[in-house]
Amino acid sequence: MKSRTKVAVIGGGIAGCSTLYHLTQEGWSDVVLIERDELTSGTTWHSAAQVTNFGMNQTMVGLKSHSIALYRKLRDDPDYPVGYHHGDGGIRLANTEAQMQGYRHFASMARGMGVTYEVIDAEECARRHPLISTDNLLGGLWDGEDGDIDPAQLCQALAFHARKAGAEVYRQTTVTGLTQKADDTWTVETDKGVIDADIVVNACGYRVNEVGAMMGVHHPVASMEHQYFVTDDIPAIAAAGHRMPLLRCPISDYYSRQEKGGLLVGFYEQDCKTWGMDGISPDFSNDLCPDDLDRVMDVLEGAFARMPVLAEVGIKRVVNGPITYTMDGAPLVGPIPGKRNAFCIIGLRAGLGEGGGHGWLLAQQIVHGEACYDTWCLDPRRFTGHANVELTSRKAIEDYQNEFRFHFPHEHRPAGRPAKTTPLTPVLAAEGAEFTVVNGWERVEYIKPDPAFHPTLSFDFDEAFDIVGAEVRNVQDSVGLCEVSGFNRFEVTGADRHAFLDRMFCGAVTKRTGRVGLGYMLNHHGMVKGEATVANLPASDRGPERVWYGSAAASEYHDMDWLQMHLRDDEDVHIRSLTNDQTILVLAGPKSRDVMQAVSRADWSAEAFPWLSVRECFIGFAPATVMSVSFSGELAYEIHVPNASLYAAYLALREAGEAHGMQLFGARAVEVMRLEKGFLHWKADLLTEFDPYETGLDRFVKPDKGDFIGKEALARHHASGLRKRLVTLKVGSTQGPAHPGASVELNGEVVGTITSGAWGHRVGMNLAYAFVDADVVEAEAKIALDLCGELVEVQVIEPCPYDPGHTRMRQ
Repeated sequence: MKSRTKVAVIGGGIAGCSTLYHLTQEGWSDVVLIERDELTSGTTWHSAAQVTNFGMNQTMVGLKSHSIALYRKLRDDPDYPVGYHHGDGGIRLANTEAQMQGYRHFASMARGMGVTYEVIDAEECARRHPLISTDNLLGGLWDGEDGDIDPAQLCQALAFHARKAGAEVYRQTTVTGLTQKADDTWTVETDKGVIDADIVVNACGYRVNEVGAMMGVHHPVASMEHQYFVTDDIPAIAAAGHRMPLLRCPISDYYSRQEKGGLLVGFYEQDCKTWGMDGISPDFSNDLCPDDLDRVMDVLEGAFARMPVLAEVGIKRVVNGPITYTMDGAPLVGPIPGKRNAFCIIGLRAGLGEGGGHGWLLAQQIVHGEACYDTWCLDPRRFTGHANVELTSRKAIEDYQNEFRFHFPHEHRPAGRPAKTTPLTPVLAAEGAEFTVVNGWERVEYIKPDPAFHPTLSFDFDEAFDIVGAEVRNVQDSVGLCEVSGFNRFEVTGADRHAFLDRMFCGAVTKRTGRVGLGYMLNHHGMVKGEATVANLPASDRGPERVWYGSAAASEYHDMDWLQMHLRDDEDVHIRSLTNDQTILVLAGPKSRDVMQAVSRADWSAEAFPWLSVRECFIGFAPATVMSVSFSGELAYEIHVPNASLYAAYLALREAGEAHGMQLFGARAVEVMRLEKGFLHWKADLLTEFDPYETGLDRFVKPDKGDFIGKEALARHHASGLRKRLVTLKVGSTQGPAHPGASVELNGEVVGTITSGAWGHRVGMNLAYAFVDADVVEAEAKIALDLCGELVEVQVIEPCPYDPGHTRMRQ
């Protein structure tokens, strides 16, 4: 066994084998895989091994397409061929029009990744899959690339090709300890010796937290028992003359695929069961849980109704084994929060089907720092301190129970609620607030007209449309109050704080005390990494001279890792998180200055406190830090209050606001107003796939300033010309908004992808943002949007259709 390696991958299932293989494909041969038993001895060996192209966003579709292409290549490899049934096709069934509408959206989204789905009716479903009944069926989504693969052969083939490229695989070798050294490399202790590694990768399946504990971290991954059975041969399959398509049924929570002359049928029962919550026996390897078919009888009855042939055939064998889930059902693939040179590829509930793509994206991140796609939907840092064992298990159960049910827009499932709250959460609930969730935080979405109000889940505009419109108009005409919980806030101190931040941002960073600026960070490839406000606070009894760094709530771990990673040893810079200590109250609207003047002795005139100012003060008697910034485009104040004083500040503002028509508003109104103003949202419109020029952030780039991260790469990339441009679209529909991922077309060809969309109540337009081919925009071509299967004309308009001179928020 080696004593030194560049990367040590721990775990020999599909996650580990795919990562090892793709590291060699990216040019790194000094890599090893360590497996405590034999390859595929964990979840991989008993996987149903379905390989679909279907994904909930473009990143997932892209990585699954890579998996399919890779598996076809391995199938046809003469040295080590893999058994792979590719192209059997698969159907996701639907019995409601809302589900069918969702399938039409996903078909639009997939076309932007070069993938074709068909939306078919019930009769066509039955024609393609002659074993199903059309009772209570509207239709389905057809994926012609669907199939299944041999799990053991796949992993052995990946390991075989990795070895040929120079990698080494150590089987029957147990990792017993992980220690990070002062230079951020790792010592990997095993029962066969010690290996020093520059980088470690946790690919340990259901044993993920055993290895995580060695690193001092907990991963939000839980295991669920999952059962399927394999039937005896079915004569109708032989008579069909073709392999049966795969079937996934959200109506009855089961799936099936052909297994030799019979069917493999798996279940996602509502009476499901977690596994390994109190530890896992060290002897559990190539093992299964006891059968428990009684638990799936309700699901089985639905399967019998959809496929009557199942009631007439015997069962050859039953498999009940653990599969892993995360808090939102998507894997954790990327950097481990708070650790250097440590990555994970875990929580792969559909590991065989998409593991090829996950290993591909992770290898790119390890070798190049970023992947070809924005991988935030997989990033382990998207969950923060709330992601404990109990919450993870509740969300895992909920995801398991809804395996084939996609999330509708504005759907907020109840498990694990509320995870993070402020002192105002119950107060706002009493005011009628409907809450959404941002990084675990309960955040007001809008104020309901009555407790029984529940909008229909749909891709169309829902019943909250007029409520949101009224909230927007009140902000426009009078004054509104909104709580922004969980906003990410770091305090940066030290003599070198300004020089440090100047190096982090690609544009000018204000250093003036009492002033606020907005800036963008790039990665080492010159692409957009993050967005933050920088506020310079004076020395006071609340602290020394300091900078407040503010960014999206979801970016808490992501941004801290990025900033800490780039601190130099000789810099006097200290970063402290205040994210969980303070909450923002946003006061917005033309009468907001009057309210501020009524609750604070400070002078809030435009001359004394102009746009982009910051000061410390009191709201009533509650200490506060106030910034004159606006995400709505109206005159507005961000009031940052310690949580201990939040209720007092809220009461003072509410009382003062009564005379000015103050009303509460929520996150949906904020989304509408920021689209009207041309303001962008991190990880919706700000993506690592595009540079700041393509994203329309030219005014925030100062290429002639001193050194900053990504400067040289940005210059090289920009010199080659724009590939895409982020544009504002006027959508020719009053039926529904443009949804993220939907395809923009020209003459039947996809030329762009929607990132955000909503109805602009102040401008009376259906608005959307989209990244569109630069040459199409420059040619002012007539383009269309595939809006849930309907081609709708869209028009590129100037950004910021509401108050483009920004006079209202400066007033």
